[in-house]
Amino acid sequence: MIQSAKHSVFIVDDDEDDRLTMRDAFIENKHSHNYVFMQSGDQLMGHFADDSTVKKHPSLILLDLNMPGRDGREVLREMKKNDDLKPIPVIVVTTSSSAKDREASYKLGANCFVTKPDSYQAMVALTDAIAKLWL
Repeated sequence: MIQSAKHSVFIVDDDEDDRLTMRDAFIENKHSHNYVFMQSGDQLMGHFADDSTVKKHPSLILLDLNMPGRDGREVLREMKKNDDLKPIPVIVVTTSSSAKDREASYKLGANCFVTKPDSYQAMVALTDAIAKLWL
């Protein structure tokens, strides 16, 4: 059954295929939310800095660590220092399985750290768990 409440989920990843795969995996689980794609940390932080439009903060951010320009670590550092942005849950979804990256992400304020699954079916399971826990 499709969820009636629409949450806004920002998927921030420089890889278009990864963004589409995450969104499609959510949708396959009947999680119907507003999915907003961002290609970089710079684009995400620019969105928050843009005062030209009134906008609601997302319900959840899925953030890649390794992106050109402002990477996921820098985004976490900036968001968690900002009282307005600090409450937004951020899940790091990255190709890294490094304990160093995991520890650093949590120290910077990530709410969760997961390694991108190897298969689409594993991504479907991951996004279902994320939606059930965070949305």
